[in-house]
Amino acid sequence: MAEDRMTVAEALRKGEEPESDPLREIVRWAVQEFMEAESSAVIGAGRYERSLERSTQRNGYRPRAWDTRVGTLELQVPKLRQGSYFPSWLEPRRRAEQALVAVIAESYVQGVSTRKVEAVVQALGIAGISKSEVSRLAESLDAQVAAFRTRRLDGAYPYVWVDARYEHVRENGRVVSMAVVVAYGVRADGVREVLGLDVGLSEEAALWTAFFQSLVGRGLHGVQLVISDAHPGLKEAIRTVFVGAAWQRCRVHFMRNVLARVPKTAQAMVAATVRTIFQQPDRTAAQRQLRDVCSTLRARFSQVVALLEGAEEEVFTFYDFPAEHARQIYSTNPLERLNKELKRRSAVVGIFPNRAAVIRLLGALLAEQNDEWLVGRHYYSESSMQKLLDPPPGTPLPMPLAATAR
Repeated sequence: MAEDRMTVAEALRKGEEPESDPLREIVRWAVQEFMEAESSAVIGAGRYERSLERSTQRNGYRPRAWDTRVGTLELQVPKLRQGSYFPSWLEPRRRAEQALVAVIAESYVQGVSTRKVEAVVQALGIAGISKSEVSRLAESLDAQVAAFRTRRLDGAYPYVWVDARYEHVRENGRVVSMAVVVAYGVRADGVREVLGLDVGLSEEAALWTAFFQSLVGRGLHGVQLVISDAHPGLKEAIRTVFVGAAWQRCRVHFMRNVLARVPKTAQAMVAATVRTIFQQPDRTAAQRQLRDVCSTLRARFSQVVALLEGAEEEVFTFYDFPAEHARQIYSTNPLERLNKELKRRSAVVGIFPNRAAVIRLLGALLAEQNDEWLVGRHYYSESSMQKLLDPPPGTPLPMPLAATAR
């Protein structure tokens, strides 16, 4: 505990312990001392000091982890009996947490929160927050999210994944289901990015087209493959905006469509049979296996066979790209973990008070994810990306969506 003030020598000795880092211990000691000095200035007196300037008393400590370049520092932040102290160099909450508080608070003060949200409001201690405080917090966050959504997209993005989710939003006095569209991309150097998001009343071609055009207007170019589900409006927008780009129908969504045409008792067998198509080493072998599977299933599952034959070109596009990329580009599944996190946070809100609140919360979450991707390891190696950007002579070109549209 921080009551036992550590000296520099003690910090160095602690740093010599197994699994300990001397530099991290020195930094933690220095930061802890700085907090003690700051809190003393707030109180008007040092520890155990008698002073007429004192405004309050110390009241123990609360733990706080701080991520730094030398690792995570476990700090002990001084608590006060009256008032509060928080280190000047720490953010009270991460951007996404601030966004969640702002959206819930806005819902609360506008009277649209559910009982579940009211419980969260109490837990967060924001039941007494005023409309002006909510507006001030929202304005600050909205500016950050707007900067993220309008930033320039410099460089080519050969791969683009697009997806949509639905949220309940209050608009014109009633609650409606709105589509939240999101695009992710991989740059030519193999780094993954969140490209943008938008909100609209329905997942129609007009929404997707306007969204894609906004990405192009911000500099998006060099798109070779778009991965998505088979929503008609989405396919039309891809054909219109990303002229010449190939399209991969998400294999996961496709399998769901297949199994929707099969009785539950036969779904496991049909799923195992259809998956053998995608386990082939190349397009030719996959096409041959598709014929065999269709022959096997035709008598009992004619609807499945019709779906397989009709989607042949749409689900095999990934074979035209480097084999090292196949697992990630044959579906939108690489986005599932992020989508689950978006769902987890939005479920706390339940009903958003307006469209701006949707963009504020999900935009803050996506901005933080983007920061992690930019400083993390590359999604694809630069050598594998070079195979895509500079294919060997004689390599067949992927067929664009316009030529495969049915």
